[in-house]
Amino acid sequence: MKPQKTTRSRGVVLSSVGLKRLQAAILAMEIAENNSQRFTLDKLGDRMNISTKTLSRLLSLDTSVDQKTLKLCFSAFNLTLHAEDYTALNEPDKIQTSQSLPLNLHRQRVLAYQSLPTKFFINEQPEQFESIFPYPDGPVPLDSFLYVERHPIEEVVYREVTQPGCVIRIKAPRQMGKSSLVLRLLAFAQMQGYHTVNLNCDQIDSDSLTNLNKLLRSFCWHVAKELGINPKLNEIWDEEIGCKLSCTFYFQSYLLKQSQSPVVLVLNEVDRFFEYPHIAQEFFALLRSWCEEAQQNPHWQKLKLVVVYSTEEYATLDINRSPFNIGLPIRLSEFTQQQIEDLARRHGLKWNSKKESSQLMSFVGGHPALIRISLYHIACRKITLEEMIEEAIANGGIYRHHLWRLWVQLQEKPNLAKTYAQLVTPQGSTSVDPIETYKLDGLGLIRFEGDRILPTCELYRVYFQKQLSTIV
Repeated sequence: MKPQKTTRSRGVVLSSVGLKRLQAAILAMEIAENNSQRFTLDKLGDRMNISTKTLSRLLSLDTSVDQKTLKLCFSAFNLTLHAEDYTALNEPDKIQTSQSLPLNLHRQRVLAYQSLPTKFFINEQPEQFESIFPYPDGPVPLDSFLYVERHPIEEVVYREVTQPGCVIRIKAPRQMGKSSLVLRLLAFAQMQGYHTVNLNCDQIDSDSLTNLNKLLRSFCWHVAKELGINPKLNEIWDEEIGCKLSCTFYFQSYLLKQSQSPVVLVLNEVDRFFEYPHIAQEFFALLRSWCEEAQQNPHWQKLKLVVVYSTEEYATLDINRSPFNIGLPIRLSEFTQQQIEDLARRHGLKWNSKKESSQLMSFVGGHPALIRISLYHIACRKITLEEMIEEAIANGGIYRHHLWRLWVQLQEKPNLAKTYAQLVTPQGSTSVDPIETYKLDGLGLIRFEGDRILPTCELYRVYFQKQLSTIV
């Protein structure tokens, strides 16, 4: 009897996500280093240290290459190769039949090229920068070459979300990149064949946040709809056993039981619950009980929870009933000087020394949103870094909307504003209440230097010293 043939792995091909990332990185390098002129295949091959024949196979999307080759190509453009960037092939060049590969090869090719705008395939002139760079507002799109990876955070969350019953806690002030990271985490989860639900808690009605039964019914309805399941709340919900048990039974015996794949549930902006302490205590205790149940119940292991927030209200939460001290904690840090210089190059700025990046960093720190706003205006409006800083010191300048939002939040909390007013004075403050420290940290207004608490950056110190001078 002839031995049965085994399938031999031959290599990988670019996925739609990987193609978009590579195309975007190449475009950025063409703008920064080649006067916006397209690289020839020979130049690209030299940069990637591969032959033009191998490069042509790579870009064809229907012929496999070695994974090491793909890593080499990505690293040539300062990219880290992720699992969602490629699709593994089996002999004879057929896609593996797995839930982790939801797109067939033909559909990947169509999606990849249809979703790339025309400007990715034409020579861009410097005066067209404004059309290339959308104003930095909201999360960075999946296919944007302006997304800055904060190694090893992406790899860590991708690996963790594959674990049964996992909990991932992503904490950072607003505009630090939480939503951009979540977009990529959800894309990766979908590539694994997982179902995903992304709930922004700011969309929950205030009425629901004063009535636990109404909140939990609304919560279950939303998750069911996102999963494509008929909610049937009135048929399943049992008022007699209480809303928390009803919600637990609904998830375990109805939603998770029907789902053939794991469910990644993202709760964004959960800080909203802290305005309603009683509801927060009950809701978070319920989530905590589900996470603990996942340690022994296979049904609950299907649920993968991602909680996204800015700060914890430790004063109002029982630590033993809170989901904020379990699971994988992810704290998004500010950009490093090297990342700022890399992002400047992607904007076509020819900063030939560390002088410019140091000057910008000393003014706004490494705050992602402030850095991107700065580079956008320098690239598109052709203003100098010095002019931008001078204008910002005078009246907030290009950062005024960001600063106004923080100012409004401080005005709503007079005691917190008074504390911050003391911190931005030249002499500073040596003693700050721990709860107020957490709140200021959640707003992104302070940084820690040993035992000292300081304003996050010079921009905040200058602006808020002026704004808060009347209440000290």
